Amino acid sequence: MDERTAGDAVDDIDGGYAWMRLAISLAMSTVGGIGLWSVVVTLPAIEAEFGVDRGGASLPYTATMIGFAVGGIVMGRLADRFGIFIPLVVGTFMLAIGYVCASQAESMLTFMLAQALLIGMMGSAATFGPLVADVSLWFERRRGIAVGIVASGNYLSGTIWPPILSHLIQTVGWREALLWVALVCIVTMLPLAFMLRRRADTTDRPNVLGANGIIKPQGMSPRAVQVLLILAGLACCIAMSMPQVHIVAYCGDLGYGVARGAEMLSIMLGLGVVSRITSGFIADKIGGLGTLLLGSAFQCAALFFYIPFDGLVSLYIVSGLFGLSQGGIVPSYALIVRQYFPAREAGARVSLVLMTTVIGMAIGGWMSGEIYDLTGSYQAAFLNGIAWNLLNMSIALWLLWDRRRFRTA
Repeated sequence: MDERTAGDAVDDIDGGYAWMRLAISLAMSTVGGIGLWSVVVTLPAIEAEFGVDRGGASLPYTATMIGFAVGGIVMGRLADRFGIFIPLVVGTFMLAIGYVCASQAESMLTFMLAQALLIGMMGSAATFGPLVADVSLWFERRRGIAVGIVASGNYLSGTIWPPILSHLIQTVGWREALLWVALVCIVTMLPLAFMLRRRADTTDRPNVLGANGIIKPQGMSPRAVQVLLILAGLACCIAMSMPQVHIVAYCGDLGYGVARGAEMLSIMLGLGVVSRITSGFIADKIGGLGTLLLGSAFQCAALFFYIPFDGLVSLYIVSGLFGLSQGGIVPSYALIVRQYFPAREAGARVSLVLMTTVIGMAIGGWMSGEIYDLTGSYQAAFLNGIAWNLLNMSIALWLLWDRRRFRTA
């Protein structure tokens, strides 16, 4: 363990070294998250470059999200076996190579493959689920806030990178802009990865949750618990995607203009960071399951408010409430996984659930669009989101009830 004893590693739990790792991990997640946002910013340029329609130009985003989801699981397993350092180094080089290849693409297919396989699957995927899982290994008393902070890197990336990349595209063109992204990834991420070479002690330590700190569910196998968490992650993010993916188009339909919708989306993401950090403090008090149920209930209420309140001011307020409600939901899954499964399996299991939430966002965005095409409005799409949200709440309630039986048995 890099010339340190297991006892030394245990002493670092919740200590100064753990907080230093958290800061480095947040920086790594913020830089590495570029893979999810660059394809959105370059969409108009790609559309013009390759002479495709808007739907065709959107395909690289879908391919990137699918690659990101699959890659997160692969990188999570790699982190369980070798530690987070190896996935981060691989991810850094793949991001750089991916952006070089994308910048030289002569066809839409080549560009899409670079985005999906190199940038999404083998690149950015290492900087979300596996990194969240690794941070969770270094905290016990403050695990909730630590996970909330590192998970905010995804949102911070979406706040910082788009204006920078947009400026580069306008000044030097999209191809050279991607080359600059490749350089930035290598120069910043590689040194950060080397600062995370130490591996955590994955020996489960006893705590109040049960033997070795792991909850033993009543009448359910570990596989059944994993399936329930996957279904919960899918359901909550199908619901979550409705406003995030369609708020801009919704404002356009209402006559307020797409710029207003973009402002509402920005408010959602900004308050989502606040929500993730605040939910981390809450999770340290009531646990991951309680935080999941609380966030899901508030998200359900915000989705309902979208239906009767469609005035401009009302939409700003409801979008703000939605951002505050949904930001802490996804990180809570990492905390729940750490309560139900051994630390040595954290990378793969956390990544599996978190990547399912990405798939939920992709499915939900498409589903809401299809519902709009069938009905001619977004009202039914909001109701669809509420239904999926109720499924998520039901799973959280079931697991809470099962845990209560465990504690009183």
